Amino acid sequence: MCGRFERHSALSEFVEVVAGLVGSEPELLPASYNIAPSQQALVVRQSVAGLRAEPVQWGLVPGWGKDSRMTRPINARAETAAERPMFRQAVRRQRCLVLCNGFYEWRRADDGSRQPFHLGLK
Repeated sequence: MCGRFERHSALSEFVEVVAGLVGSEPELLPASYNIAPSQQALVVRQSVAGLRAEPVQWGLVPGWGKDSRMTRPINARAETAAERPMFRQAVRRQRCLVLCNGFYEWRRADDGSRQPFHLGLK
């Protein structure tokens, strides 16, 4: 499961998404090749007026969470997310599209060192 991702393309380069946006600034966040949990990420989500791009903090505070400073999960298993109490309501009602160009997975070498590998489309 990825713990870092990157977005280097401008919002306008996500052509299929941008076509339906309303009232979005051309660049809401600068490009970043190392977006980590708790940092700002650019997402597209539904508003009353239509699709809107906006920056959000990466991590989920569940609806039943009393304290926004609690540990924020950054990912979930697709096989169980719809049933797990932590993610159930978000999966049903609060979806968004995270705009990214790729993500990183880590490989641990025999000597214990870790090497990041970037996965993305060409």
